[in-house]
Amino acid sequence: MKKLLLLATLFIFTITIQAQDKKELTLEDAILKGRSSLAPENRIDLKIIPGTTDYVYVASNYQSLIKGSFNSDAEDTIVELGDVNASLPEGIKRSHLYGMQWTSANSFGFLTKGKMFVYDYKAKSASAVLEYGAENSNTKIHLESKQVAFTKDNNIGVAIPGSGALMITENKDLNIVSGQAIARSEFGITEGIFWSPEGNHIAFYQKDESKVGDYPLLDVTTTPGSLKNIKYPMAGQGSEVSTVGIYSVASKNLIYVQSPIEEADHYYTNVSWSADEKYVLIAEINRDQNHVWLNQYSALDGSFVKTLWEETHDTWVEPEHPAHFLNKSEFVWVSEKDGFMNMYLVNLESGKTSQITKNKWETTSIIGHNGSTIYFTGTGEDPTESHTFKVSKKGGSVKNLTTEAGTHSTTFSSDYNYFIDNYSSTSVPRIVKIKSSKGKTVKTLLTAENPLKDYNISMPEISTIKSADGVTDLYTRMIKPTDFDPNKKYPVIVYVYGGPHAQMITNRWMASAAMWMYYQAEKGYIIYTVDNRGSAHRGFEFENTIHRNLGDAEMDDQLKGVEFLKSLPFVDADRMAVHGWSYGGFMTTSLMLRQPGTFKVGVAGGPVTDWSYYEIMYGERYMDRPEQNEEGYEKNRLMNHVEGLEGDLLLIHGTIDNVVVMQHNLALVKAFVDAGIQMDFFPYPMHEHNVRGKDRIHLMRKVLTYIEDKLD
Repeated sequence: MKKLLLLATLFIFTITIQAQDKKELTLEDAILKGRSSLAPENRIDLKIIPGTTDYVYVASNYQSLIKGSFNSDAEDTIVELGDVNASLPEGIKRSHLYGMQWTSANSFGFLTKGKMFVYDYKAKSASAVLEYGAENSNTKIHLESKQVAFTKDNNIGVAIPGSGALMITENKDLNIVSGQAIARSEFGITEGIFWSPEGNHIAFYQKDESKVGDYPLLDVTTTPGSLKNIKYPMAGQGSEVSTVGIYSVASKNLIYVQSPIEEADHYYTNVSWSADEKYVLIAEINRDQNHVWLNQYSALDGSFVKTLWEETHDTWVEPEHPAHFLNKSEFVWVSEKDGFMNMYLVNLESGKTSQITKNKWETTSIIGHNGSTIYFTGTGEDPTESHTFKVSKKGGSVKNLTTEAGTHSTTFSSDYNYFIDNYSSTSVPRIVKIKSSKGKTVKTLLTAENPLKDYNISMPEISTIKSADGVTDLYTRMIKPTDFDPNKKYPVIVYVYGGPHAQMITNRWMASAAMWMYYQAEKGYIIYTVDNRGSAHRGFEFENTIHRNLGDAEMDDQLKGVEFLKSLPFVDADRMAVHGWSYGGFMTTSLMLRQPGTFKVGVAGGPVTDWSYYEIMYGERYMDRPEQNEEGYEKNRLMNHVEGLEGDLLLIHGTIDNVVVMQHNLALVKAFVDAGIQMDFFPYPMHEHNVRGKDRIHLMRKVLTYIEDKLD
């Protein structure tokens, strides 16, 4: 017995000495280095050179390109930034080699100072292809034809080799915007310009915002302060009216699609071109967002041809992926109609459809195809993971090409015979491999070391609890101090988001937790997060439960997390705080006001406090219009619940937030003042929806100090 006691004592002593030898993470390190020197080593901008079995990546200093081969262990530097700059005209220099787009085995294209160049690395020479104007933005390259589409102010233009730049639209009305993202970037929209496959045509979004209200943002850096108006469509109010233009490069003819949908302010969402460039396919959705049509239009004159897919639901439908063409007559469409994002094969000519996949998990993107084989990403059976799969267009068995547990990101060669697999997990910092299309490892390019091995940092624990419905598993993440003692009592910070299209807990390095959480854990805290019902990648039923009642099911599930925490002997139930931003700010404030006494402290950043103040496209999807759901809007209007506050609440907002406008917080503060109830408020002047750069250190110190002070 004495021997065992001695061994135990020696073990504890050894661990203590090891811990003492390690560094303590600072908040500055956590904020400024979490995505750089303290992130796992990577192969930056790693690509397979088209038509070869070679790969290339950017060196860590961004000043050189390194090439290797699938069939050799050797790697060589093939391009130096100095050589590229020496080949460019006087006055034009690049500061890095990131984002080069390979045009052949020996050359790549890039944009610099309003010009497009092609660089032959063997000849060490650059040739100017065209000029599009350094003042222009939203550039979209068609690499094969070496053309560039762009926007200038609110108009769209195109630059063509030998012809220079010309404008496609020349609208003088500032309410009309062409070539940019529309619908507040909802529905999976990230850009506004779409080249046809051969580069003969350009499709683009155009929106008329004349019915959208102006929202003032105050610039405090001028004397006197000045207002900048943005267009902000609030729920129930005037919305943008959109369309899709089609431009022929050769004929310079511009036409617009002629939608059969009578509702003027319906939404144009994902745009795709047919393989033969004869048609444009657009997913259109009504303003109520419960009816979607995938419509086919002639690229010649914009006329409506037919509806290829139609879907309705009592709550909402949300097209998030463009049609993916396999050949001239067949394309893949992704829909949630059976409860999960699955793929369907649609015949362009006959309109006949067949279901390709019948997974009880989420398809997240279509990567591409090789003949009749489709390559795509999805969660697989574990919703905290991301994998790459392949399946025949005829359906049948789905093969997982990335079998290692974790979160995978893949890039395929142009012939789909090989792919790069970049992945991590909670126990694997990063591994990068070249694999064959059968999933066999050809070469391991990188096995990264733990960049935090010299720091006192504990590993996260992913687990599950039952949701408030008693049936559904919810994923949770817990971070403990490295010197955790189960016999001690620890204060808790619950970090919450809880909204749609977001997942806080994944099987990747650090379990998707921000590094400040690990910093705070080392100060003697338990950091805890629950992905409640309504969050992403769990299927439509899981998300749909929030409809018309944002905050209700989410809070019920968060309270199950609290209940679990209170059951743990090492949790101090009297010292619990909650913190979140944006939707998480809404959840934080809701929990503090509508569930009084649950948390002693709350810190809410950029919170939605009244859904009638939020944007149409997102808010009306989940809450319907205010006049359609008066009870739901009233119940979730946080100004109605200020008298429920127990404990301390800090509200934070960027003063020029263009996503959740500061009216949300100011209206809530006014309600507190009107009720004679004390709370705390802190603005971040000239910051938008979050606080970035060096000021983020100030933000997180403000958040964490407030929690520490009020929990004591």
